[in-house]
Amino acid sequence: MWEVYFPMFLLIFVVTIVALLIIGLSWIFGKRIPTKEKLSTYECGNVPIGDARGRFPIKFYLIAILFIIFDIEVVFLYPWAVVYKKLAIFGLIEMGIFLLILLAGYFYIIKKGALKWEEREEDTI
Repeated sequence: MWEVYFPMFLLIFVVTIVALLIIGLSWIFGKRIPTKEKLSTYECGNVPIGDARGRFPIKFYLIAILFIIFDIEVVFLYPWAVVYKKLAIFGLIEMGIFLLILLAGYFYIIKKGALKWEEREEDTI
């Protein structure tokens, strides 16, 4: 049994030693000269403006949550497509109901204006 796992443990050991060696050597021989540019915040080449703890509009979070919800629900289509022939008409009806519920939720968030990006007066504080 040990003979089977020995190469795997040896590889993990060697990789760990090499990684620690590389990190240690770069820490020992690397130059650490703190300058104003190195200590400043990097924002894709732009000059940093304001505080990093600034407030974001709730729209960012709402769009992200809606994307995750609908993305996860659409993932359920793949397993259904894989076993489509085995489920026959029952699977088709169940998936139709699932898609109708998903579509109803989509139309609901469109009606509520959750996907409109421009700000309305009541959204601003």
